[in-house]
Amino acid sequence: MPVFNQSRKNVIMLVFIGMFVVILLQLMNLQLFSPNYRIQAEDQGTFRKVIYPDRGIVFDRTGKAILQNTVIYDLMVIPGKIKGTDTATLCSILGIGTAEFHKRIITAIIKNKSYRASIFEPLLTNERMAKLNEIMYKLAPGYYLQERSVRDYPFDAGGNIFGYLGEVDSNVLKNPQYQGYVMGDYIGKAGLERTYEKVLMGQRGIEFWKRDKFNRLTDRLENGKFDTAAVAGQNMYTSIDIELQALGEKLMENKLGSIVAVDPKTGGILCMVSSPTYKPKLLTGAERKKHFAELLLSPARPLFNRSVSATYSPGSTFKTLQALVGLHEGVITTDFRVSCGGAFYGCGGGKPMRCLDVGTFDLRNAIRMSDNTYFATVMQRVINNPVYPSQDSSLSKWDQYMYAFGLGHKLGIDVPSEKPGLIPTPALYDKMHGKGRWNYCTYRSVSIGQGEVDVTPIQVANEMAYIANKGWYRIPHLVDSIEGGDTFGMLEKFKEKHSAVDIPDSVFEVVHDGMQAVVDGGTGAGARVSGIRICGKTGTVENYFRGVKQPNHAFFCGFAPRDNPKIAIMCVVENSGRFGGTYAAPIVGLMIEKYLNDTIAANRQAVVEKFANMNLIPSRIYTEMKTLDSMLHAKDSAYLLAKGYIRLIKDTMDVDASDEEEALDQIKIDKEGIKKGKPVKDSGDRKFTIKTEAILPDQKKKTELKDSLNN
Repeated sequence: MPVFNQSRKNVIMLVFIGMFVVILLQLMNLQLFSPNYRIQAEDQGTFRKVIYPDRGIVFDRTGKAILQNTVIYDLMVIPGKIKGTDTATLCSILGIGTAEFHKRIITAIIKNKSYRASIFEPLLTNERMAKLNEIMYKLAPGYYLQERSVRDYPFDAGGNIFGYLGEVDSNVLKNPQYQGYVMGDYIGKAGLERTYEKVLMGQRGIEFWKRDKFNRLTDRLENGKFDTAAVAGQNMYTSIDIELQALGEKLMENKLGSIVAVDPKTGGILCMVSSPTYKPKLLTGAERKKHFAELLLSPARPLFNRSVSATYSPGSTFKTLQALVGLHEGVITTDFRVSCGGAFYGCGGGKPMRCLDVGTFDLRNAIRMSDNTYFATVMQRVINNPVYPSQDSSLSKWDQYMYAFGLGHKLGIDVPSEKPGLIPTPALYDKMHGKGRWNYCTYRSVSIGQGEVDVTPIQVANEMAYIANKGWYRIPHLVDSIEGGDTFGMLEKFKEKHSAVDIPDSVFEVVHDGMQAVVDGGTGAGARVSGIRICGKTGTVENYFRGVKQPNHAFFCGFAPRDNPKIAIMCVVENSGRFGGTYAAPIVGLMIEKYLNDTIAANRQAVVEKFANMNLIPSRIYTEMKTLDSMLHAKDSAYLLAKGYIRLIKDTMDVDASDEEEALDQIKIDKEGIKKGKPVKDSGDRKFTIKTEAILPDQKKKTELKDSLNN
């Protein structure tokens, strides 16, 4: 054989040997070292199941569970593994079309990638669960059922207190505060659920299961050796009296407003009624999205927590604070008298501030009869006090008192969306009128709780606690204790006493005298309860909506019993058109009776029913309802108009972008049903009616209000 051929043979043999070695090494790598095929094989034969923990249970002050858990299922999808599944059958069971199917898959890929699990259909009904269980082996591994612990509500009360849960969105995932959450997790989006999310959430667990050749789950992998147990959230004990809360919601049906009651000694909130409200169970379960759209679009604003977010002029309830300031500053004594001939003329005869009670009043009787002239004179003396070099400095001193009373700033309550209210400052009036171009007569209406002063219901209830305690309060709060300890230090601030101004008890006693006289035989006689000494104050508040005067708000606030106060409470009935003693005072009387006596006397049950059935909804709300109905039924523009409508109100109620998107999707579905001739069913289980709103962010309050007549 020629040398040349021999050499070529050797080269070819070396090439083949080299190729064989490479193949052998690669096979060894794949079989012994590389995890890729092992992972793929295990992925086909095993299933990683997330175990969501039970959220913490919430109890009321008597130990009743008011927020607990039940089990429901989500249908999950892994978009990268759905090729070849029976899409038509799945869509038929879920009641969706092909377009909606593709939209959900695309959304899942955009939000959570094609290889990660996303929620395809949340909170399945029992009927859909049964149908899906029959075909799940055909849908695996692209689809699977995820067990989920969701909220259950033993009582149809407290919706605005508890809040609701919703799926996390991209905004949540970007927030470092929520590190560890993934798409598909649920998170508290309002109320206690939101504030105490890290306490209630618990820790997720993981289970690994084997699959058979039909993709059905069989046994735990290696008897659960690699599993991680879920850890339930911490239980919480609140100050809420759920029976008192339910009574308050009943009394405020067909009305607009709020009731807030606190324990003056602890600051614990006994009830926090925002009317209209909703049954908390509406925002859990399979119909959540539908109900949320209804609630969000309602002109009644049932998702708006008026107790902490609505702001009102306090009206004559503000007069008790003027009395405290006047006495402490020494510009009046308890025997100081003022005569009223029908109006306050302290700013000249050109703009008299009217009052209805003609006569001469000392402090106690001025509080009892709610005389405007008396308290306008008191504040005028405070502002014109020669001890202070200028009206800027005297108004600043007055401001310090108001801030000490808990007004003009957020109290720090443990529910979201609290508003600070408004207490006028020299800077505000400089901006409004020009520096040095204002004096007391510019803002005299503030003396009787009108003009440039706004409060929230929680602030008024806290103000009553301050007066009841004779000069101190604790920050109002819902949660008293957390089982297992306050790991995150969330309750520490609620233990501190706030007493920024040292006012003698004797000053408070005089104010208590006047407030008891209000109930015993004054403007608040409707709040009387046999055997209980109640101190209170009425208020009648003028208000405007888009520049048009509306029926007056009715206010009443107080505490009881006088000698050892156990409840400080306020009630506002918006646009009732009557005095505070007409509607608000009797409601407060019933609430005090229920709390202190644990029942309502048999001979007063008729009063409960009378107020529960009383309808005080302003006519303009029905007009708004008709307008909204027309928007939703318009053939071409209903969806876009509704979208703008939601954006107009979402800031008011702190609605998340994902919640807004859910509501818009539901509106679109309802609109398509209308086009096809299908009636849109009402939930039939709502706990609200059509009512008005308080002063919302999109409304401009008039800066110059007419003076209140009387309270």
